[in-house]
Amino acid sequence: MLTDQEFIRYQRQVSLPGFGEQGQKNLKNAQVLLIGCGGLGSAAAMYLASAGIGRLVIVDDDAVESSNLQRQVIYRDNDIGKDKAQAMAKQIERLNSDCRVRAIKHRFEETQLSLEVGVADIVLDCTDNFMSRHLINKVCFFSKTPLVSGAAIGWQGQFIVFNFDSHSACYHCLYPADEFKESMRCSDMGIIGPVVGTIGNLQALATIQKIVLGEFKCTTEALQLFDGSSMTWKNLSLNKVHGCRVCGEFDKEESFSATKQNLKR
Repeated sequence: MLTDQEFIRYQRQVSLPGFGEQGQKNLKNAQVLLIGCGGLGSAAAMYLASAGIGRLVIVDDDAVESSNLQRQVIYRDNDIGKDKAQAMAKQIERLNSDCRVRAIKHRFEETQLSLEVGVADIVLDCTDNFMSRHLINKVCFFSKTPLVSGAAIGWQGQFIVFNFDSHSACYHCLYPADEFKESMRCSDMGIIGPVVGTIGNLQALATIQKIVLGEFKCTTEALQLFDGSSMTWKNLSLNKVHGCRVCGEFDKEESFSATKQNLKR
């Protein structure tokens, strides 16, 4: 049962059709693993905490810099120089003291990541590099833990959800690790803040839907591309790649061109 205080706090979403008190209790009992405390993580963490997520594990090995504040909106001037995970945890606790936050200030090795993913209801990939994304994808696939992935650079954002059933594709099907160079950095390409916030908010929304309703309402294994300069979206379907080294038997003859053909309008 929700306490009177909890009911008052969350009454706007509890009153939604299909949400109700049970939905709020689902959020209260859920544990979310959020990896990456930058712009995506800032937006996602604030909305998850505000919605009433019971336990939030946040991971980042970086420190807050002045240039982060333009888009990583959870931080303040006096956070500059502090560990991002720790600074984010303090802000979340101020936002909603009912949300229990555990901050991890180092980058995961596969063993520890597997342990954390194993106890999470859902994982949010808010990182900014391919190495981390591929490791998160691999661990989530083998543990069958739902993964909500976001990315943004320049005016462009992308969002994709993986539910990891027996026939689903994975992140490696989309971006084979040996076919793509390291992801571009905001310091090199620039970034507009609201694009990052848009994608981070979508990550939070998909997570809430999955926990409250028991299923994703967005199409899984479908890449959603957002162009902030024209305010337009494109949706591309992703098919499982035969020979994917994560979700299928590895085939050395699988080519990059064949992978690209799996993305269809």
